[in-house]
Amino acid sequence: MPDVLITDHDNVRVLTLNRPEKRNALNDSLIAALKEALREADVSEKIRAIVIRGAGKDFCSGADLSALQKIATASYEENLEDARSLGELYKLIRGVRVPVIAAVRGRALAGGCGLAMACDLIVADSSAKFGFPEVKIGFVPAMVTAILRRNLGEKKGFELLTQGFEYTAEEALNLGLVNRTYDEEGFETAALEYAGHYSKISRSAVEMTKQLLYSIDGTDLSQAIEQGVVTNAKARMTDDCQKGIARFLDKS
Repeated sequence: MPDVLITDHDNVRVLTLNRPEKRNALNDSLIAALKEALREADVSEKIRAIVIRGAGKDFCSGADLSALQKIATASYEENLEDARSLGELYKLIRGVRVPVIAAVRGRALAGGCGLAMACDLIVADSSAKFGFPEVKIGFVPAMVTAILRRNLGEKKGFELLTQGFEYTAEEALNLGLVNRTYDEEGFETAALEYAGHYSKISRSAVEMTKQLLYSIDGTDLSQAIEQGVVTNAKARMTDDCQKGIARFLDKS
């Protein structure tokens, strides 16, 4: 049974974490399969958006028992390599050209919450739960801290990362960590419709906007504006922009 199921819905590629009996817990095999599926989607010119979802009742419950057993007996160097593999997945999501959307139903906890937060956008069903409970066993939600810090102020980020409680989809929406919430009934359809919006707009414009948005993290205002100037000029030369201008002028 494949760790990740791949299906296409028009221009939307859906990647389904396929370990429902383990609440789609992360292990080496699943992480490797997800990386491969993301890289495969990234080279397609047809795909306009990618949705990551979980099979069964939950999105992803974090590391599974075998992964925790491996961590407990590994050397520092082995643990460093293992942690870097998950960090590379987070970076890969940000590097994929098209929007990557987490469609969260059920629980997204620990590394599963990190996976959702690493995506460009999150939609959740109304019963979804998020959280970083790993601090309860002395573990640190470390790689996702870099992402959460870019989404939240210090006080709220500190609370979510260190208290280990679960929070609801509505709370996540109010914090700006979730983009949309939908009723459980019809959630899958709503998530696909949300992702399908990217089939109606310029792929090159979205691609360049994603790259610019993440590249200006940590830069000062002057540098960020200059990067915007360069991106603006490049965008003007794309086929999408040239055709869009021509259509606009024809209507005027």
